[in-house]
Amino acid sequence: MEINFTHHQTAHCENGVISNLMKYKGFEISEPMVFGIGSGLIFCYIPFLKVNHAPAISYRTMPGQIFKKFAKRVGIKIKKEKFKNPQQAEARLNENLEKNNPVGLQVGVYNLVYFPDEYRFHFNAHNLIVFGKENGSYLISDPVMETVTTLTAKELEKVRFAKGAFAPKGHMYYPISFPKELNIKEAIIKGIKNTCRDMLAPVPIIGVNGIRYTAKLIRKWPKKKGVKVANHYLGQIVRMQEEIGTGGGGFRYIYAAFLQESSKILDNNKLADLSKEMTVIGDLWRDFALDASRIYKSRSRSAENDVYNNVASQLEVIADKEEVFFKKLKKAI
Repeated sequence: MEINFTHHQTAHCENGVISNLMKYKGFEISEPMVFGIGSGLIFCYIPFLKVNHAPAISYRTMPGQIFKKFAKRVGIKIKKEKFKNPQQAEARLNENLEKNNPVGLQVGVYNLVYFPDEYRFHFNAHNLIVFGKENGSYLISDPVMETVTTLTAKELEKVRFAKGAFAPKGHMYYPISFPKELNIKEAIIKGIKNTCRDMLAPVPIIGVNGIRYTAKLIRKWPKKKGVKVANHYLGQIVRMQEEIGTGGGGFRYIYAAFLQESSKILDNNKLADLSKEMTVIGDLWRDFALDASRIYKSRSRSAENDVYNNVASQLEVIADKEEVFFKKLKKAI
């Protein structure tokens, strides 16, 4: 039982699942276009939610929101299902495969056996596609992997019903109907407006304000929490930025590609200029990640030098640049 499905590697899992499912249905939608229309870009510091014993940091919207917004804006309908038990979940998956319908799944990362050990920790918002079943194993198209792979029924059940924050509960989703023509131009504008609104939100923990708030906390952590905890928290920021999907820097590069593609579709040269500006901001995020990683990998140096203030200042510069950027983007459309 194998669907004639073509695997395309992408930078981020949810974008990749959507792009690959759309391509299977005959719509050539790129990963950046999915991300931009779905308003995937955000920054959010979530102190009340702990991941790996540290406050959660999100560089993308909540799991499932990209597909939900993308579908609504381009005019397609999607079906989403969660299940009370693994038997129901497996039965519905098999039903779809028998109908030649590849499906997206939300899964936990920790028990994904084909992931390298360093990437396997408790994170339940990963996405992949199942497109068939052979000899008792499911055929997996994980967009962040170079090639397709397989999971046994037990292995797949384990990741579909992972415990903890954002527990997937067997979450399965797939498109069910399409218009004759996708409403791309209007969808792009709605997606950009939504992202500008999120990044400029007058809320302390969201958008550019959230970046500034995180910078203030980094300055306080060594004295308030101790070097060991401060380094663990700093490591969490970098891990969520660079290892989960594509994180802070990578998402900025994807968004830059979205603006470049959109500039041609909308015949708007301002978006092309802003694409270059966003690429520079992405470079600043990568510089921050590199400097922060040097701190938490060398505790003695962290205790002796004023390195926490330095990386906090880097974040404040990024926040200032992103505030200017999203105000200009808002005007550009």
